[in-house]
Parts: sequence; C-alpha cells; structure tokens
Amino acid sequence: MDPIGKKLLDIAKKELGYTEKSDGYTKFGEWYRKNIDGDHDEYFSTAPWCDMFLAWAADKADVTEQTGQFAATVDHAKWFKKNDAWGTKPEPGAIVFYDWNGSDDIDQIDHVGIVEKVDGKTLHTIEGNADGYKLMRKTRDMDSVVGFGYPAKVKVAAKYTPKHAAPAPTVDQVGAPAAATPTTTHEQQPPDVAPEGLPTQEVVLGGILAFVLCGTVALAAGRVAAAKAPAASPIRVRKRGKHHRPAVPVTLPADLTPADLDSADAGTTVMPALSLAAAHEAEDREFWGRIAHLEEDSELTFWNSLHAELSESQYASTHGFR
Repeated sequence: MDPIGKKLLDIAKKELGYTEKSDGYTKFGEWYRKNIDGDHDEYFSTAPWCDMFLAWAADKADVTEQTGQFAATVDHAKWFKKNDAWGTKPEPGAIVFYDWNGSDDIDQIDHVGIVEKVDGKTLHTIEGNADGYKLMRKTRDMDSVVGFGYPAKVKVAAKYTPKHAAPAPTVDQVGAPAAATPTTTHEQQPPDVAPEGLPTQEVVLGGILAFVLCGTVALAAGRVAAAKAPAASPIRVRKRGKHHRPAVPVTLPADLTPADLDSADAGTTVMPALSLAAAHEAEDREFWGRIAHLEEDSELTFWNSLHAELSESQYASTHGFR
C-alpha cells in the first residue's frame, strides 16, 4: 500500500456518508474556496467536489506536498505525471482517475477517487461526489481507468528545523545580557558559562578588559622603573664598543672540518645565545643613551679610568704578572 495514500484513506473513512446540500454546497468546496483558491470564488462552494475532497483530506493528513491540492481532475493527473508518480498499475492508497468514455487520454478525465483495495481487476475505492452527491465506497473495474497517481513517489525536498533553534536577535537585543535558556532537563548552568563550551558575551568582554588593564598596569610599572634607574651605573661603566671584538677568521683544528661544524650546528639550539647577545646589545644601547650627555663629565672620566685600572689589574693577576 502507498504509505501516503494510507493516510488519506484514514481521513476518508471518517467522512464516509457525507452528502452535499440541495444546492450542491459541501464543506470541502467551501474549504477549498477559502484556503486554496486565490480569488475565493464562490463557484467552488457548490462545484463538483470529488477532487476538492482529496485536497481537504491531504491537508488534514499533512501530505499536501505528496498529494497535491486541485479542483480540476485533469490538472491533478498531469501534476502526478510531471512528478514521475504516474502509472497504470492499481495499488491500495493510489489516486485513481477515470474517463467514463473508456479512453486512455489524460485530457478526458472526468472523476477521481482513492483505491482502498485491489481484487484482481476490480477496484474498491472511496470517492467524493460519487453518484453525483455523496462520499461513499464504490466497486469499479479497470475499463474506465485512465491511470493512477502514486503520492509516495512524489519527491519532496527534505526539510529540517532544529528542535531548539532560537529566533535571530533583534537590534535591541544585540549587546544585551544573555537571557537564561532552559535546558531539556531543566537544569540551570552556572553564570558566565556558555553552553557547548562557547564563551558568553560577558566572559569575552571581561577577558578583553582584563587584558587591557593588565597591559596598562605593566606599561606604567615599566615606565616607573625606567625613571628610577640611575643615570650612571656604579658597576658596569665602559665606553661604547670597548667590549666588542672584531670578527676574525678562525683556524680549525686539523681533525675538524666545516662539515663537522654544520652537522653539530644542525643539532644545536642557537636561539638562547642569540637572545643573550641581543639582550646585551639592547642593554648597552640603553645605558649609553642615558649617559650620552655626560660624555665630557669629569665624574665619568674618573669612573672610566678606575674601570681601566681594575681591568688591567685583573688581567695581570690572571696571567701571573706582578
């Protein structure tokens, strides 16, 4: 059985025995006029209603995309054919289309119903406007059948709506504190903890402010320390460049080759040494920049001469000179 057609049958069985009014009015035609026809034409309230009944049933069963909603049987049959859901094999749940003249011409269709049971070449159907006035069961042969529409074969694009999807925030809500969202287990989360590991807006802003504040304090502390630094160092006083040595070629031992040095260098971390050299250079730049205005100062001359004497004395002591 066509699973979509079964849903239509379940609705149709509950309406068996419905009879149109004396003027041809039916609740199915009235529903079609109000909900489907764009012009709300009163014609449909009393028009032949076999196909409008199926449109109504499809709406109640929530299968309108697979079944279609038509008042004209020819248009309905062509819709099934366009959707590759048309054929000539009887099947319970299929929509059956008739031409009372017995042709196979889709443009000559006169009537429509839904197949409830197939018994050989005999169809047991439920039809609206059967015998021109009633919703009832009918037994028919295949001689007047033009074809069948199979609702389950109509391809419908898959749709998915997240169960907990929230509407997009309005302009007024942007930047406002996040409202507590109840979970499926009605458990409340601790403040400032975002679901699924995501930081809340308050946490992000707080982190940024803390970073800025710490950076500001550290910068201020550095400036204070620099301002308190002595203009002249009592320990490390020497003229610019005196501690540097020009680079000269180095003679390698006989058992050592440049390739050996390259190999050793590949496994050696040189960054600490380079960083230390850079630190010394920066320190010297800072120091000599601070005392540049004392180049001609007599006190600086005194300290330079004292440093020179101490250096010579240490050198003599180290090398055994008296």
